[in-house]
Amino acid sequence: MNKELIIIGAGGHGLVVADIAKQNGYQKIAFLDDNKEKEYDYPIIGSCSDIDRYKNIDVFVAIGNNSIRKHYLTSLSEKNFNIVSLVHPKSIIADDVVIGEGTVVMAGVIVNCKSKIGKGVILNTGCTVDHENVVGDYVHLSPGCHISGRVVIRNETWLGTGCIVINNIEICEGCTVGAGCVVISDLSQPGTYVGVPAKLIS
Repeated sequence: MNKELIIIGAGGHGLVVADIAKQNGYQKIAFLDDNKEKEYDYPIIGSCSDIDRYKNIDVFVAIGNNSIRKHYLTSLSEKNFNIVSLVHPKSIIADDVVIGEGTVVMAGVIVNCKSKIGKGVILNTGCTVDHENVVGDYVHLSPGCHISGRVVIRNETWLGTGCIVINNIEICEGCTVGAGCVVISDLSQPGTYVGVPAKLIS
């Protein structure tokens, strides 16, 4: 039987997700997107709001914005859709790592022992999550982020490309941490952080 997948969101992130899905054995992949004029190797078969037509097919939400991704995943979960997680075969995940539904783990990612990854998380290309970390729901770790041991990252936080977080740090919910930041102390207030070391600017 062919494995089928519907991907909500046909942007660049969706293209990477589709490639991972193909490498996970999905033979039939299609997008839902409100912009139907995009031209991809996979068909766009409707708008995002058409998802209710496909309840018996595996579904993945490939939207980079954390809050929008949360909105769709919450709605799909309430309607009992089969939300899948996707893990690239060239990532390295310790046996005891827990990964929530709707999460994608991209190529080159390493997640070490006793870490917990929440729902709807994006572990983007080449990021590393060391031992005993907790990554909350709807978090995005951009390409090349490096998270040391025993770090807690709360829900709906976004770490930009190349961020570094030292060990035993807690980052509160709703933070945006700019590209190249180095986090050396707890981020306890929601907002945007930039610099080395990372400092709140808004």
